[in-house]
Amino acid sequence: MPGAQALLAAVACAPLDPRALRRFCGETARIAVGCLHTELVLYPKPGLVSPVDNGSHVDMTALTFMRSLFALRHYFARICRAGIDDAPFSSLKRLGIEAEACMMKATGGVNTHRGAIFSLGMLCAAIGRARAQGISIDTAPDTALGSDRLRAMLLIRWGEELAGHTRPVGLRSHGLQVAAAHATSGAREEAALGLPSVFDVGLPAMQRTLAAGRGMHLARIDALFALMAHVSDTNVLYRGGAQGALTVKQQAKSFLDIGGTAHPHWHAHALQCHHALVGQKLSPGGAADLLAATCLVHAVTNGT
Repeated sequence: MPGAQALLAAVACAPLDPRALRRFCGETARIAVGCLHTELVLYPKPGLVSPVDNGSHVDMTALTFMRSLFALRHYFARICRAGIDDAPFSSLKRLGIEAEACMMKATGGVNTHRGAIFSLGMLCAAIGRARAQGISIDTAPDTALGSDRLRAMLLIRWGEELAGHTRPVGLRSHGLQVAAAHATSGAREEAALGLPSVFDVGLPAMQRTLAAGRGMHLARIDALFALMAHVSDTNVLYRGGAQGALTVKQQAKSFLDIGGTAHPHWHAHALQCHHALVGQKLSPGGAADLLAATCLVHAVTNGT
């Protein structure tokens, strides 16, 4: 996505005229969709759907995810524009609900990206809000400054409303039901805290691998395993309960303990973890959504 990111940076410097804003929102959306596609095609990816296999799933394939991606392409532009317009959280929530409906229609009722709709959507809104206020988040080579600014924008503008969003009246989704049963967090709590798994876990893991010179593909693998080891994934808890969640964390920690992708046989270890989770029908979809969000933050703050 280098071309899109370069254009995004250029448009961010343009005046606040309607055409420039449309271009900015369009490029932000393209980067967001590209990050979801990047997550989809990553492999080995324990228990998760990829073009290689369907992981632990019998109800979805890579094609299901591609249909979902296509259905979501306008959502990210709209929520970015809502951020530019300083929309209240109620408006962002409405856009997210509409996006979920589009996703479900495209996939035949399969939940492929509900968590990503929420986390990447809120990030796109924060990117838009930063643009409207003239706050630069593309601060390469000091990408930590840009990510700090983006996180602060998310919390300052919508933090209070997001905190209220963690206390829903009804428990309709699997994630909410599991969070209540196991007293654990989900996508709502992540966003209310400023996506700590993205900014404090996924992004540092990705940057460490890049700093070691191992490239973006391996950086994404290391970031995914770091997230798997850290996140209390409601997708895993729904499928495998507390024992399943422990299994995912143990498998991920085992991979990280050998040095992750720095180990000469990392691919075999990652593949072994994949087969182990597939054997128990476990799928860390929450970690996958957070990986896509991590990729988005890295893309817009690194300008590459």
